[in-house]
Amino acid sequence: MRQLIHNDWWPVLEPQFESSYYSQLHDFLKEEYTHRTIYPEMHHIFEAFEWTPFSKVKVVILGQDPYHGPHQAHGCSFSVLPGVAVPPSLQNIYKELQSDVGFKPVNHGYLKHWADQGVLLLNSVLTVRAGQAFSHRGHGWEKLTDAAIHALSERPKPVVFILWGRAARDKKKLINTNTNIILESAHPSPLSANRGFFGSRPFSKTNEALRAMGEQPIDWQLPENPVADEGTTNQLPKNA
Repeated sequence: MRQLIHNDWWPVLEPQFESSYYSQLHDFLKEEYTHRTIYPEMHHIFEAFEWTPFSKVKVVILGQDPYHGPHQAHGCSFSVLPGVAVPPSLQNIYKELQSDVGFKPVNHGYLKHWADQGVLLLNSVLTVRAGQAFSHRGHGWEKLTDAAIHALSERPKPVVFILWGRAARDKKKLINTNTNIILESAHPSPLSANRGFFGSRPFSKTNEALRAMGEQPIDWQLPENPVADEGTTNQLPKNA
């Protein structure tokens, strides 16, 4: 099978790509991308895995499914490409960052600086129809991303899992809490941020946990002027 992720995630996830459920998911995606507007673009589907190799993951920020507005989604939870307006949930994340660790606000939502330090920006579902949140839920992506979460949980090197909102918190059952750290709260969406997200201090708590593990803490401050990478080589995932 053609390699679809170009780092050490591939041997971890290759059995998923060879499974029967993934074959059905591929057929579904092929039809969707042919006849509808789907986000992200095909070559960005696995961007989170490409940006943060399996062995480098220190933190997981788990989202639900991609942004469903034009030009927003590019394969990483909560992140948007340079030049795209910062979505409301990410605006609230920035507010909490400022309160928690003294984050200096920036006018973009490109989170690659975090990914490069070991923050896996993973959505539970990796694709979505334009304007239709959760439209690709239940078609198989959850099995693949659950496998990724479980693999990280069982890795000898522990991980800090940041779970915002009920969908993310439901993934606790996949995580070995004896060796890993879970930080959970309400979702940063404007609908729920005031119900426990604001004031939860996930960023300083993450760094406290990393220091306790003997790991370098995350520099949460984003650069003022990010430059997007050139397009990745990802394609609609299927054996040629």
